[in-house]
Amino acid sequence: MDKVSATPAEAVADISDGSTVAVGGFGLVGVPEILIGALLQQGAKELETVSNNCGTDGFGLGVLLAKGRIRRTISSYVGDNKEFARQYLAGELEVELTPQGTLAERLRAGGAGIPAFFTPAGVGTQVAEGGLPRRYDSRGGVAIASPPKETRVFDGVAYVMERGIAADFALVHAWKGDRHGNLVYRRSARNFNPVAAASGRITIAQVEHLVDPGELDPDAVHTPGIQVQRVVPVGRVTVGIEKRTVRA
Repeated sequence: MDKVSATPAEAVADISDGSTVAVGGFGLVGVPEILIGALLQQGAKELETVSNNCGTDGFGLGVLLAKGRIRRTISSYVGDNKEFARQYLAGELEVELTPQGTLAERLRAGGAGIPAFFTPAGVGTQVAEGGLPRRYDSRGGVAIASPPKETRVFDGVAYVMERGIAADFALVHAWKGDRHGNLVYRRSARNFNPVAAASGRITIAQVEHLVDPGELDPDAVHTPGIQVQRVVPVGRVTVGIEKRTVRA
């Protein structure tokens, strides 16, 4: 029952080339940056990542992206990551853009063993009809486009079918965790972390505060230990500010 790994390097040691990795976080908040750094040092490549955004330049998944370790990503937002844009437009990166709520539900569904579901989000657009560029070629043409998806009408409303995502591994950040893997997220860091944790066949959590079993209020647990295989204590993590705005 003791799921604690001694170091981040030990926790990510078996993530192999080509693995699908779901990653928690939104912008700079709730990002398992220490586990990502350990994965960078570990050397796995050709990864497929599933995350709201693929990090920023020099932070989060952005460090893996800059080293060419990510082959494909499923995301809802690409933000201001200039290297992401460069790789995508140069045909070096395959990108599956997904509506944000749909992405969260795909992760949750995969964790719940639900292979697919229907949603109205994307009906009448290329999300459902296909044709979104997933990979460009070296001349700026579309090498891979998204395929059309099944649609159905329920009670007079059109819905598109989306597949659940069950990742090989999940990397998440939690405020507190116990040795059994029960996790508590703090404030806005409870973003994509719960659904990412649910989707991973092997879920690895970096926690700021490691406590003994019984110290967490059961009513306060956001991710139950049954969904977590490894816990790594990392100490307090400082969250940056993506765009600082101050008065003149």
